[in-house]
Amino acid sequence: MRVGLLGLGRIGAFHAATLAAHPLVDELIVADPVRTSPHGRPGDPFDADAVVIATPTSTHAELLTRACKLGVKVFCEKPVAGGVRETIEVLEAGAGTFVQIGFQRRFDAGYVQAAVALGGGELGELHRVHLLTADPAPPPAEYIPMSGGIYRDCHIHDFDILRWVTGREVVSVYATGANRGADFFRQAGDVDTSAALLTLDDGTLATLQGSRYNGAGYDVRMELAGTKGTWAVGLGPRAPLHATEGLRPTGEPWPDFVTRFADAYVAEIDSFLRADESPCSIEDALAALYVAEAAELSRREGRPVEVAEVTR
Repeated sequence: MRVGLLGLGRIGAFHAATLAAHPLVDELIVADPVRTSPHGRPGDPFDADAVVIATPTSTHAELLTRACKLGVKVFCEKPVAGGVRETIEVLEAGAGTFVQIGFQRRFDAGYVQAAVALGGGELGELHRVHLLTADPAPPPAEYIPMSGGIYRDCHIHDFDILRWVTGREVVSVYATGANRGADFFRQAGDVDTSAALLTLDDGTLATLQGSRYNGAGYDVRMELAGTKGTWAVGLGPRAPLHATEGLRPTGEPWPDFVTRFADAYVAEIDSFLRADESPCSIEDALAALYVAEAAELSRREGRPVEVAEVTR
């Protein structure tokens, strides 16, 4: 297979190494206006059997649409586009084309095991879910105004994995946030600390917390509590967490998302190359975006928001 890769930033460089080592990839063509890679050769990435897009967010919609018009199998890092309207336009342009969006948590072993256990009845009837995403340090100040805010940029991963693991849809959100760190979050209309209550379509309640200042390390967890059992994802030996009752990490805390989800990133690219049906479609990305939009509206207006309100 001949594969084109656009973007050689942190995750793009990781994908380049993964693609170059993959047994199905005969040739890798890479394109980045400022960076080079020892993996692959420069050229036109669209002159390929499949395309991987790992460029800045503002370019995703245009590049995805171009790939879809060419009928090329395409993988794109989240988000599809900067907003709902543009995402719907890309969805329409991509009709009939294989498009996979990069929500890598779906390929993490812990989340997969939790989904299988829940689906197999090991937890009984699900009553509660808790989600946490906490970065050890904030992104650069110049990134925040274009990020879309913590709910669209960061917690959209939580919204996607909540849908995927539970098989349910979020119907309402009550979100809030606080500014506890640098002023550039407040200046951009964003927050660096977040919390939300989400209600699923079967009445299950989910709580969510987030931070851009988790100095102990990169912390991503999910807890699912049912009538027969409770499962937790993310409480491994490198979780940046100490408990007074004796739980201690046995390894270095996770420093960042690429290290934490390295195996998942490899698995999602393998799935992209081999699959005949997308495991994470534009429709899935749009569903998670609707929840993020509802959360951001709730935070700004200080009220519960029905997800249906942002889909009209």
